[in-house]
Amino acid sequence: MTDDPRPLPRAHSIELPTEHVVGVPADYASVWHTPESVVIDFLSSRKPAQVGERDGEQVLLHDLVVSARVRMPPTHVIELLKALERQLSMWETETGRRAPVDPPHPDL
Repeated sequence: MTDDPRPLPRAHSIELPTEHVVGVPADYASVWHTPESVVIDFLSSRKPAQVGERDGEQVLLHDLVVSARVRMPPTHVIELLKALERQLSMWETETGRRAPVDPPHPDL
């Protein structure tokens, strides 16, 4: 063991099972938390949104299904946010496009 205070660099061996290679579709994401974790539900539309009524008001109804759920320790979410920002920035540079900005809406 050494007295060097620097942390050791990390190395990972990552396996992607064949059933996950294609991935899952996601039109939306819903983020929530428990006392132990942050949860991201990736949601897919079953059919186009329709105008409906709820509590006497017209609303746009979305029929959604959770296509994947990811639970992460809150400490790992910071690294996820950094990685997402890096990848989005690289995508914008490579494509010359900016990510679309949707109108504000409440969390699902």
